[in-house]
Amino acid sequence: MNYRHAFHAGSFADVLKHAILARVLVHLRGKTTPFRVIDIHAGAGLYDLASQEAGRTGEWRDGIGRLFDAALPAEAGALLAPYLAAVRSCNLDGALRHYPGSPLIACALLRPQDRLIACELEPVAAAALADRLRAIRQAKAIAIDGWVALGAYVPPNERRGLVILDPPYEQPDEFARLSAGLAAALRKWPTGIYVAWYPIKGREGPDALAGALRRNGIEKALRLEMTVAAPTADGRLGGCGVIVVNPPWRLQSEAEIMLAALSDRLARGARSAVVDRIAP
Repeated sequence: MNYRHAFHAGSFADVLKHAILARVLVHLRGKTTPFRVIDIHAGAGLYDLASQEAGRTGEWRDGIGRLFDAALPAEAGALLAPYLAAVRSCNLDGALRHYPGSPLIACALLRPQDRLIACELEPVAAAALADRLRAIRQAKAIAIDGWVALGAYVPPNERRGLVILDPPYEQPDEFARLSAGLAAALRKWPTGIYVAWYPIKGREGPDALAGALRRNGIEKALRLEMTVAAPTADGRLGGCGVIVVNPPWRLQSEAEIMLAALSDRLARGARSAVVDRIAP
């Protein structure tokens, strides 16, 4: 997969990942005590949907482009409202021109007492991220390798919060690295919430990840997978998943409603939505 997220910003995969992220943040806001968000693969923070990169793939048109002004079933619409409000906050004139990455989705839902650490190593993306977060008091951009950051910033002082794991999946061992990183972080911060995104181009990687989590005895893990199209010859992604470790207790029922609505709205052909638990 191409590391430059500008090619994929606002795709169906972003919609799933960020809709789930927003729901987790809503639940964290349910208590007055502060929390911290640690985004270890933060990217550039904001993406221009009229850019050459976004235009080359046009993936956003089949993602946020189908959802931005859509009429949704009432329950799903209410659950997706915080996510869509975060997207609209980056498009104040009402027209869809920009898409926020996970750092800005998080910032839209932070309270004054909450904090964000956003980590990005690639120089161009890191500079853009630092510029976009400079005026946000609760947020800090750090130019650091995400896997190093996972060891360095877990656990946070607040002892409440979440880690976002969204590696580029450029290397063949990325699923193994993700499962090892999750296991190591959980040993240091067993009560933290972890939101890990992954592509589905076959079952080997996702199933190996679930198996590794089971072997590591992770007792509370929710697997959310959505397919919107059959595999294509050009390698265009048709399915992805999110694993949430230590999910808020209402997230499973919320995800069932959201994924059903999203798969209906975003499908380009074959579609499915799976919400289940990964039991040790």
